[in-house]
Amino acid sequence: MAEEAKPVLQKPPGYKDPNIPIAVLPKGPQPMPVPTRKPQIPQSFIPKQKQKVDMNMNMNKNPKRRKSCWRCCCCYFCIVFLLIMVLVVLFGSLFYLWFQPKLPMFHLQSLKMARFNVSVNSDGTFLDSQTVVKFQAKNPNEKIRFRYGETKVMLSVGDDIDLGSEVIPGFVQERKNTRILKFGTQNKMVIDDDVGAKLKGRYRNKELVVFVEVRTKFGVRVGSWKMSMVSVRVNCGDVSLKKLEAGATPKCTINLLKW
Repeated sequence: MAEEAKPVLQKPPGYKDPNIPIAVLPKGPQPMPVPTRKPQIPQSFIPKQKQKVDMNMNMNKNPKRRKSCWRCCCCYFCIVFLLIMVLVVLFGSLFYLWFQPKLPMFHLQSLKMARFNVSVNSDGTFLDSQTVVKFQAKNPNEKIRFRYGETKVMLSVGDDIDLGSEVIPGFVQERKNTRILKFGTQNKMVIDDDVGAKLKGRYRNKELVVFVEVRTKFGVRVGSWKMSMVSVRVNCGDVSLKKLEAGATPKCTINLLKW
């Protein structure tokens, strides 16, 4: 009886027959490996401290570019500043040549003491005074008008003895105009006995020295154009009653932007 045929066993997956020679591939240029991309991490997952470090690193990458931008900005600023200064000087020169501006002139015209009583009693020495001051303001300009704000006059005599003050409202002074400002002051105060005796003697001999200070705000008006007002202090003084009664009109000094 013939022998039965044996079944052929199946080779497992990945089996290599040792009897089959391995084919060797010819040597040649190897393909370049594909670079792997770094995964992008959302900004919300990056710590804030690391974000600041990255920003600083990015800013420091182009220091030359930042320096050049800074130099350009400085150059532009200098050019603009010089242009503004040139325009201001040019405008001021044209204004001066055309209008020939002059400062106002002030004089102490008169000072009359309606009452000046120094009385001594058991309570001390008292001074009771009433004075009328006339003050002259002159505008010598032909094309410019002056604007004055609220004006305050203060009167003192001797060793800084205050005789009172008065305030008048502002006004506009026309071209080539002279204006008389009238102020009335009065005061009642207690003074030292020695000071009272000196004031009484000097007033009797007309040797009492008076000092007038005027504080106001001053501006220029040309047509419809108005310049901003500036503070002005006018000092008139160190003149005796004898000279004033003789008709002297001492000129006053002007101090701008000073109080």
